[in-house]
Amino acid sequence: MARRPRLTSRQWINQIFVAQAVRNGGIVRRKISSVVRYASAKDLEAEVKRRKFHMVVSGDQYVILCNTGEFHLIC
Repeated sequence: MARRPRLTSRQWINQIFVAQAVRNGGIVRRKISSVVRYASAKDLEAEVKRRKFHMVVSGDQYVILCNTGEFHLIC
């Protein structure tokens, strides 16, 4: 069985943003360890900022709010 070629950091980050949740203004999340393994936190943060989305850390996850609207943390 042939192995799939490993994605570049840019490709790995881009595949996050093709999810239906992104198109619908929803939420996507990725384990911090996966981001570190396949890309970098710096590159992910840059892409989130470029898209004018919001990103928070919750436990071992990066949570990306795929909406450019104002963000309020309630509690």
